[in-house]
Amino acid sequence: MKVNEIKKQQLLDGNELKPRQGQRRKKTSSKKQKIIRAKRKPPVRANIVETDDDLQVIEEERDIVFQPNSGPQTDFLASNEKEVLYGGAAGGGKSYALLADVLRYCNHPNHSALLLRRTNDELRELVQKSQELYPRVFPGAKWSERKSLWTFPSGARIWMTYLEQDKDVLRYQGQAFTWIGVDELTQYGTPYAWNYLRSRLRTVNADLPTYMRGTTNPGGPGHLWVKKMFIDPAPYNSSFWATDIENGEVLTYPSGHNKAGKPLFKRRFIPAKLTDNPYLAEAGEYEANLLSLPEVQRQQLLEGSWDIAEGAAFTEFNRDIHVVEPYSVPASWKRFRTCDYGYSSWSACLWVAVRPDNKLIVYRELYVQKKTAEELADLILTIERENDDKIWYGVLDSSCWHNRGQTGPSIAETMILRGCRWRQSDRSKGSRVAGKNELHRLLRVDEETGEAGVEFFSNCVKLISELPQIPLDKNNPEDVNTKIDYDHGYDALRYGIMSRPTPRGLYDFSNTDWKKPWKPADQVFGY
Repeated sequence: MKVNEIKKQQLLDGNELKPRQGQRRKKTSSKKQKIIRAKRKPPVRANIVETDDDLQVIEEERDIVFQPNSGPQTDFLASNEKEVLYGGAAGGGKSYALLADVLRYCNHPNHSALLLRRTNDELRELVQKSQELYPRVFPGAKWSERKSLWTFPSGARIWMTYLEQDKDVLRYQGQAFTWIGVDELTQYGTPYAWNYLRSRLRTVNADLPTYMRGTTNPGGPGHLWVKKMFIDPAPYNSSFWATDIENGEVLTYPSGHNKAGKPLFKRRFIPAKLTDNPYLAEAGEYEANLLSLPEVQRQQLLEGSWDIAEGAAFTEFNRDIHVVEPYSVPASWKRFRTCDYGYSSWSACLWVAVRPDNKLIVYRELYVQKKTAEELADLILTIERENDDKIWYGVLDSSCWHNRGQTGPSIAETMILRGCRWRQSDRSKGSRVAGKNELHRLLRVDEETGEAGVEFFSNCVKLISELPQIPLDKNNPEDVNTKIDYDHGYDALRYGIMSRPTPRGLYDFSNTDWKKPWKPADQVFGY
């Protein structure tokens, strides 16, 4: 190759030879100068893979400190409701989620958080995990053992301490927090601490909202109130307006307020299962430990069931089997209502449909207080008229026919005079035990069909909540405890299932029923 050709190639490669001393540099065209400058630019330090379609830039691997598991753990960290409970089976990654959620506003200088456990010994594990996590997420974050306090470069603060007794919440009187979290919420026997801590939430920054977060397993002293507050009001993993756990009514602003009648804030329950945590589930050892537990503890800690309690009478009840989403009940199915009356206590009325195969469908409930016989009768008839229900009969507590010294009409007579007709329930000797046994039979799943003898629409929230919690009588295990104050729905259900409900027979149809136009179920085969 000639010298001139070598120089030309070097110019194109950006490696021009330096001229000797006194040698004159050869001029290059402007076009070649642009080529040389382009060639002399430093190479781009990105990994590029050339494909047939296009060039794809490969992102450099990042140092990921914490990545939530897909599913419930991600839902928990992304939720924006005021109060959220993340609970269910053991090993679902609840504690790590709580430690991560509190960091969501640690870049804000006014973020002030409080994370609680029941005892100081239980708190140590959370502190240890936070010491592994927080300095990596926020370099410069410091932990003070004496103050039980994390401080962050932004000025944000996280207190990690314990709350052993309800009265200990008074230590926080006058303090303000933007985030409060409680790990293992059911360890508290009453909602007093949770409700009081809500009063400590406040902020003056529009860009810094306030939150309360809880995690827990089913069971424990506070199982019932936590269930009433977070689990019973709405289907799992759905947002709902906060309700009063005593009467189930939505909490609203009082009259006279500029927001009078509007709901206060939203809650949400996010269920967790062991399978949501692949790090524990795949090993299998932890699952084997949970499988070895007694029936009640196994269902609570492995399956995350809130519908079972120690000493419960109806352990067969399973929300996944016995609860279905509402659907349109066919007009050809026989329907009846059943009621347990109370004035100071609850009046519980249930509407039941009988499927052609004799399966019972509880499709509506009504729970009210402080209603007279006339008011309750009018309310029931209004509901049936609005829903175009054709009720074949009603069953009412037979004590409503009793005259207790008065000369006027009884409760049952008063309701019947309003057009709300009833027949007496069976309250003979042994009827309570017989009714309990019948409900056991209906709750049992048939091996051939895979279905139980009774189903409940999910809108029967209060009945679904109460039924699995009804305890056995310690002195008579053949009956339920009659001293509890949440058996009204159970009593109404017992009256109904003992009324010998049957589906409509051939002679139950009136002449008008046969005049309705026939519609084939299958447009092709005509049947």
